Amino acid sequence: MSPAFFEMLDSQLRPDRGPNGEPSATDFLVIDLPGIVDAFVIGYDELPAVVEGLRTARVYIGAGALVSGVAVYGLEVADGVIELIGVEIDP
Repeated sequence: MSPAFFEMLDSQLRPDRGPNGEPSATDFLVIDLPGIVDAFVIGYDELPAVVEGLRTARVYIGAGALVSGVAVYGLEVADGVIELIGVEIDP
């Protein structure tokens, strides 16, 4: 994961759980992100392109166990190597 991914995550979720059980950035990394990583690993070619015709940048759009909506952006930086470069969360 790129530093930008973590910066975006930290700007959207707190470092600690909120007073009403709102998820922390660590909660997201441990609970929701593994399934999203699996989606990139197993089905990268089936994920929508970030820009039509650009096959090296894909986006996962879905919901998580902790967040109602999430978009995670991945970039194929080498043959078979995918780096997560961004995240947008709808808590």
